[in-house]
Amino acid sequence: MELTTDLKIGQIVKSKAGRDKDRVFIISRILDEQHVLVCDGDLRKLSSPKKKKVKHLVIYNTVLTEFAEKLQGNENLDDAFVRRLLEPYTQGASKEMEVE
Repeated sequence: MELTTDLKIGQIVKSKAGRDKDRVFIISRILDEQHVLVCDGDLRKLSSPKKKKVKHLVIYNTVLTEFAEKLQGNENLDDAFVRRLLEPYTQGASKEMEVE
């Protein structure tokens, strides 16, 4: 899967290329059919998300709808909230969660 057609805001991804290799992120915005903006609340804050190509990401089935709802509802989102959501996945996301 190298297109954004199946991706959703709030979906968990892991970088498989670049300086941030093996870091877990959450999709904060879909830019076009090959690029998304990702953040993790630590290295990449909500205020300055990282633009990544979909082909450089491992896609997981998990979608954090709570994040997507707060983002679309313009509610208070902070980096601590994002870190708290991603904490279970940064401990070592299992292969079973992967889409590919």
